[in-house]
Amino acid sequence: MPGSRCELLRWQFDLTWSLFDHHLQLLQPADFLWEPASLCWTVRPDSEGVWRPDWAETELDPVPVPTIGWLSWHIGWWWSVTLDHLDGREPRDRTAITWPGDGTSAVEWLRDLRTRWLAVLDRLTDADLEAPAPPFPWPPDSEQTVAHVLAWVNAELMKNVSEIGQLRLLRAAS
Repeated sequence: MPGSRCELLRWQFDLTWSLFDHHLQLLQPADFLWEPASLCWTVRPDSEGVWRPDWAETELDPVPVPTIGWLSWHIGWWWSVTLDHLDGREPRDRTAITWPGDGTSAVEWLRDLRTRWLAVLDRLTDADLEAPAPPFPWPPDSEQTVAHVLAWVNAELMKNVSEIGQLRLLRAAS
C-alpha cells in the first residue's frame, strides 16, 4: 500500500496508464481518424500540412463526438501545458500544440509525455503537493494545490482513456 500522498497519486497514475497502454497497443492506424458519427471533431491537415484539431471557443450543443485522433491531440495538449507549468516554463498556447499526423507518431508522443510526467512525479514530495496550483486548468486565483493538479491529470487521463477505449471497441465491432 502506498505510504505517502505522492505514492498514492503515482499508483493511481500507473493504474490508469496500464489501462491506456492496453488500448495503445491495440490501436490500428485507421482507428485514429475513424468518424463514428456525422457530427465529429477530428484532426486534419491545414494548408501547410500541419495537423490541427477542430475547436470551438464555446461549448457546442450537441457536443461533437471526438475521434481517437482528436482525443490523442487533446491529451497531448493538456498534458504538455500542465508539464510546462510544473516545469516552470512559459506554457504554450493551445494552437501551438499540434497533432503529429499519424497514429504511430501520436502514440510515441503520448508515451514521451508519460516519461516526462514520471520525472515530475518522481521529484515531488508530499510537501510539494501543498504548493499553490499553477494557473492551469484553474484560474490563477483558485485555491487549488499541486496535489489537485496531479489528481486532475489522473482523472482527465482516465476519462480520455475510457473514451479512446470505447471508440476502439466500437470501431472493431462495426
